[in-house]
Amino acid sequence: HTLLFHSAVPVASLFGEIYPPRNFRRLPKTAFHQKLDPLAFNLQWTVMSEMTSRTADIMRVSSHREVYEPCDDSFALVDALLADQTNLINHNPKLCMEIGCGSGYVITSLILLLKEKLPNVHYLATDTNPIAARVTNETLQAHGVSAEVVCTDIASCLEERLAGLVDVMVVNPPYVPTPEYEVGMEGIASAWAGGENGRSVIDRVLPVVDRLLSEKGWFYLVTLTSNYPSEICLVMRKRGYASRIVVQRSTEEENLIILKFWRDKDEEGVDKETSSESFMKQFSRSLSSFMEKQWR
Repeated sequence: HTLLFHSAVPVASLFGEIYPPRNFRRLPKTAFHQKLDPLAFNLQWTVMSEMTSRTADIMRVSSHREVYEPCDDSFALVDALLADQTNLINHNPKLCMEIGCGSGYVITSLILLLKEKLPNVHYLATDTNPIAARVTNETLQAHGVSAEVVCTDIASCLEERLAGLVDVMVVNPPYVPTPEYEVGMEGIASAWAGGENGRSVIDRVLPVVDRLLSEKGWFYLVTLTSNYPSEICLVMRKRGYASRIVVQRSTEEENLIILKFWRDKDEEGVDKETSSESFMKQFSRSLSSFMEKQWR
């Protein structure tokens, strides 16, 4: 069943105490899976002052123990949107969507990035976790913005209604390599358990995104190097999409890559089979270039 939540939920958490404490830095998805001790990490929380007015305020992001809170992957995705803000505004989207909204940090940040110049955009967010849907609504309301929030698996029962209509899609999927039986578990595990190579959910999302995106649609995806992002790009290339790395970020726990995809008629005419090897080499060079820039 699909549950629709309107942004009319009280700002105060419906589910009790905040977890983890607000002065703790959020742990990455890999840390949840490895059950690492939070005190083993640098728990000092920092917020870039120049970003606070344009993205969601972390102190107003709602929280629940069964909902994944913003961490390095969330921040990297928002950084990618922030870096592409001018292009997004010029893109003039009518419908923006997030699959797997969690705490609502990303969709709220996207709205804040666009609302001044593009006040009439419609926003939609989905999550398989009903608590996450509620928490997202709390976060949206705390920032004075709104979106249609739907509790559903990826975009189930929305595909026909939205086919070819989504101009901007953002996805921070469960990407942590885990045993397959962990995929689709209830609660917070649904936010990080990605199955073999962390690709089980990602590989289900890609054809859905292809169906939902408009002709001018853009798709932003969070990946780990262990997800084989070059293969993901190749899969999308065979569907007629070009791609590029928007953000690459290495932490002590994970190596994150934010990919951007868009439909490209030039890709449709390429001999995909004979050029796969050269494409993989090109992707590796691009990733190496990003990593070199980071270490300078």
